Amino acid sequence: MKRFNLLLIPLLLLASTHSQAQDKKLLTLKEAVEMAVTNSEQAALAKTKVTTSQLELETTKNNQYPSLKASGQYLRLSSAHVDSNLQSNSSSGSGSNAAPLKIDQLVLGQVNMTMPVFNGFKLKNSIEASTSMYQAETFAEKHSKEEIGLQVITLFSSLYKAQQLTDLIEDNLKTATQRVKDFKAMEENGLIARNDLLKAQLQESNIQLSLDNAKKNTAIANYRLTTLLKLPETTTVEIDIEAIKRDMQSNLSNTAAGERNDLKAMELRKAAAESSIKIAKGNYYPSLSLTGGYIAFDLNNVLTVTNAMNVGVGVSYDLASIFKNSKQVKLAQSKAKETEVEVALLNDQIKEEAFQAKENYTLSLKQSAVYEKALEQATENYRILKDKYDNSLADTTDLLEADNQQLQAKINQALSKADIAQKYYELQFANGKLINSLSINQN
Repeated sequence: MKRFNLLLIPLLLLASTHSQAQDKKLLTLKEAVEMAVTNSEQAALAKTKVTTSQLELETTKNNQYPSLKASGQYLRLSSAHVDSNLQSNSSSGSGSNAAPLKIDQLVLGQVNMTMPVFNGFKLKNSIEASTSMYQAETFAEKHSKEEIGLQVITLFSSLYKAQQLTDLIEDNLKTATQRVKDFKAMEENGLIARNDLLKAQLQESNIQLSLDNAKKNTAIANYRLTTLLKLPETTTVEIDIEAIKRDMQSNLSNTAAGERNDLKAMELRKAAAESSIKIAKGNYYPSLSLTGGYIAFDLNNVLTVTNAMNVGVGVSYDLASIFKNSKQVKLAQSKAKETEVEVALLNDQIKEEAFQAKENYTLSLKQSAVYEKALEQATENYRILKDKYDNSLADTTDLLEADNQQLQAKINQALSKADIAQKYYELQFANGKLINSLSINQN
């Protein structure tokens, strides 16, 4: 019995491994994009940048509030000698033989408050710059989701093409294998030449090589997609192509240009750079602040001060800024000029991407129509040649060539369907509407 249990354990492990290897997951494009924008490191990084920018804005805003500081000291004195008018007056009233005062400790406590009033509008412009950067990171996060969505679509398209290619080649391999069996029987009966059998066997070998390569490409595309979606490596993704077709059909008329989030982010960075110029120019002005405080003082046996409150105005001005600050201003202006040029370049790039994406989508529709017609022609051509071959009116080379043409036509027709979907969503991305076209909540 014990030996039986030892033999059963490996079998159970093997069954478990086989079950894991067969873990299949049917996904729609919308589900995959939602998983990617939620789970990917790229999305997490973009979200963290927004949080960091928000904290920087809140930190900058804190500078407009008063600064309140409290401090206290207790000092032990050793053989302190103190001369003061108070000590002299006291001595004259009590006689010259009065005992010397013992001064051995000092207690000091104070509270100071500073309220900025004017600093060349640097605080105001710093808040505006931080606000612009925070908003820029918010739009950058949205664009990051668009990029992640496009990445998912590209992987979806690659995986679907590889799967379709594998299925078509497998079906063709079955036909080729059966043809080899038939030719072998015919060759043994002297009905065909051995050369015809070798041609059929060679075609079978070539199809097998193509199938192995297609399976490899399928495995790679599946691995890349599961990695991006944070799925177990053993998962085999099955694409819900019908759901993709329905989503596309409901949005086919919506191809108008939208607003690109990356352009919005760049424009806000430009606004922040312009605020930086004002911040640099603020160094030409003096700083003005209100000050107030409270002091408590006790010098043992000599002097005690309480309720000593003070209120005043503080003014400071860096005279060297008259000469030095011009470089800071020029530096800020140069950086602002850089962002202005970057906005112009990005705007041109977006226009080119949108135009190219529209042309690519239009071309994919035209190519699909051509491939549909070509498939009909290739199918009819193979049927005619098969009849001729069966009636000894065509040779084996013509038959195999027609079979290859039919296979290629099927491949082109199947892949063109994936190309249409990919080019359509690339057009949505170029127009800044990819996530919206999939009805994904961005909050």
